[in-house]
Amino acid sequence: MDWNALRTFLAIARNGSIAGAARELKVNHSTVFRRINTFEEQIGNRLFDRLIEGYQLTQAGEEMFVRAEEIANSFDNLERHISGRDFKPKGTVTLTAPDNIAYHYLPDYLAEFRQLYPDIQVELLVSNQDFNLNRREADIALRATAKPPEHLVGRKITDIPWGVYSSHQYDIDLVEKDIDFSRHRLIGAAGMMSSLPAFRWLDKCHSDNIVTRCSDLVSMSYLAESGIGLAFLPDDQNRKGLKRLRKFEPGQHSHLWLLTHPDSRQVERIKLLVAFLSNAFKADLRISDMS
Repeated sequence: MDWNALRTFLAIARNGSIAGAARELKVNHSTVFRRINTFEEQIGNRLFDRLIEGYQLTQAGEEMFVRAEEIANSFDNLERHISGRDFKPKGTVTLTAPDNIAYHYLPDYLAEFRQLYPDIQVELLVSNQDFNLNRREADIALRATAKPPEHLVGRKITDIPWGVYSSHQYDIDLVEKDIDFSRHRLIGAAGMMSSLPAFRWLDKCHSDNIVTRCSDLVSMSYLAESGIGLAFLPDDQNRKGLKRLRKFEPGQHSHLWLLTHPDSRQVERIKLLVAFLSNAFKADLRISDMS
């Protein structure tokens, strides 16, 4: 039985006319007329008496009306149930984030989010690899990128500048505004990290001073902390074991994005976490106070 035909039958019964049913269903007059005639032919019974004053239910129509109302109520209950699950602050949200963000920023953020929304469980996938948001491998991706994938939607939550970092014991003159990198040991990049603007500049201008290379920013930060040399890092890597000497313009900026699939952006638990994380990063002085 065609659900549209049943809805048409109910609309005519409630309104008593083809015109009233058409207004309720937001379709044209001829569509309603065609549907009800086809419906009566399919079930082999007349459901309405066509009178001058309007459409009146026959005995068969009255029996059909009771059953149809029950079916319509079941559909309405199902729709509210499914919608309610997506529009309540409840359920699981899978968030993927790179390691440094996951280690140094998200624990405090997620603890506060848990206090606000105890019925939302956040699963954290710590990785720089791309998860397939189409297949729901993750609901939200937190990524530092200059060009997010076009098939995803999201917001740029902050720009992260780069800085020059050393250990607290590294011998360097802090009053030196323009550091002469040719006089210092430098930590360079390996692998895919070499394509970033900071390390392209470093390889072009001071490759002779590079004493070690690394393919991971977190590892670079710990190499700098050990005193091996100066590291060029986005400021989200800053921590107590490091000394930030100054801003590093060739590093440009890292753009931090919160991304999700278009079909997921109206799910309440996902919306809440995206909004919360966006505000948390923007208010975090560890990033916003860097200059």
